[in-house]
Amino acid sequence: MAKVSPLMIAPPLIFAGLAALFFFGMSRENPDELPTALAGKVAPEVALEPFGDREGFNSETLKDGKVKLVNFWASWCAPCRVEHPTLMQLEAEGVAIYGINYKDSFANGNKFLTDLGDPFLAIGSDPKGRMALNWGVYGVPETYLVDGEGRIVTRVAGPLTQRELNDRILPKLKELGIQF
Repeated sequence: MAKVSPLMIAPPLIFAGLAALFFFGMSRENPDELPTALAGKVAPEVALEPFGDREGFNSETLKDGKVKLVNFWASWCAPCRVEHPTLMQLEAEGVAIYGINYKDSFANGNKFLTDLGDPFLAIGSDPKGRMALNWGVYGVPETYLVDGEGRIVTRVAGPLTQRELNDRILPKLKELGIQF
């Protein structure tokens, strides 16, 4: 019987391992999105600067017993404009949405909300992106569904479109006992 060198077996094993990794990676719900490591954990500290004279919020607000969305957005962000009608729809249906204006000026952010409508129950500013970094934001818009105890349920990286709303947010809201 001929002896097989380990170097002969290594390439097919490496190929099989990579093929399995690619297959499972492409089978994810959204293969382009990085999953959040915060799902199921208490949301990181909320440390915001005021957004004009608007009512702000803090970490305790996220633990008020009510389910809410936390949305990172900016006036310079084109996908934020795409998601805005969905946020306005949710606000009209009674969903509490807390806004975080990300690396933006008050004047530009305020004009954005004046022009498109303001879906936010409360809002703050993260001008240097420090809070966003702690939350794992890697680009705006990003929306987090937070339960009444301040735990992150899920995250939508990118615009919250009708498809994302129907496929990801509404099923999670139903799991939390909220019906639309």
